[in-house]
Amino acid sequence: MTNTELLQALYDDMQTVKENVSSLDRRVSSLEKDIAKIPSLEKKINEISLTLENETNRNIKIIAEGHLDLSRKLNESIKLSSEVKAEQELHSIYINAFNRQLKVF
Repeated sequence: MTNTELLQALYDDMQTVKENVSSLDRRVSSLEKDIAKIPSLEKKINEISLTLENETNRNIKIIAEGHLDLSRKLNESIKLSSEVKAEQELHSIYINAFNRQLKVF
């Protein structure tokens, strides 16, 4: 190979290296832009986390407490309803007994 051919081969190789470096520069630039967005994303995540902790979780707790109160009231109502039904049955028995006694007279 002559010096000119060697220089041409070296030049071609350098062009390939330049293209690769250019490609890497673009990729690194893109990565830098993405990395620059990280602090704002962290801030948004912290805000969401605080909202969940301070508002959403608190509201869920309030709703759960309300459901617990409703459940207790429902249980009390069911118990009272059962007692009233039992009393009605006793009254029906007494009424039937008195009706029989009245029919005898």
